[in-house]
Amino acid sequence: MRQAEIKRNTNETKIAINFSLDGEGQSVIDTGVPFMDHMLDLFIKHGLFNGDIKADGDTHIDDHHTTEDIGIVLGQAVKEALGDKKGIRRYGNAFVPMDDALAQVVIDCSNRPHLEFRCELPNEKVGTFDTELVHEFLWKFALESRMNVHVIVHYGKNTHHIIEAVFKALARALDEATSIDPRVKGVPSTKGLLT
Repeated sequence: MRQAEIKRNTNETKIAINFSLDGEGQSVIDTGVPFMDHMLDLFIKHGLFNGDIKADGDTHIDDHHTTEDIGIVLGQAVKEALGDKKGIRRYGNAFVPMDDALAQVVIDCSNRPHLEFRCELPNEKVGTFDTELVHEFLWKFALESRMNVHVIVHYGKNTHHIIEAVFKALARALDEATSIDPRVKGVPSTKGLLT
């Protein structure tokens, strides 16, 4: 099983994630940030991963540290679950519509972390959640998973719909990129490694 269990404790947050790439879309999520609970549940479900994600952070201040640290730990869990990356497809691309919004996410499991974020969010908040934290989460996820992640929102008016489409597209692109292709011998790189 390609899975990982990562814990990270700081003075600001305590994060524990048990994550499997080869799952059935089952999740138990409790982060103290309700909007992130919703997005992470979608991510696990639409990527057909399994994940237990628990966070206890200083949300009495705001959601920044908790959201950022979840991105860090989830990225680390994905990296560890991928192991030596032998046999993976490496690249993933997904378009996801959500009512008025259309999001695309393209991933390369390259060990060259980068986030390209082409996304205009119409509102600064969804409920109590600061929407600028979507970028913060994705940047830390890309950095810690050592992936090249491109997020392109082609259009959309409703901020919730846009963010939801992004998380679903991220899940589907990651599922494709990390899936095993029996035709791939070793790792899909002329360098001979992706670590």
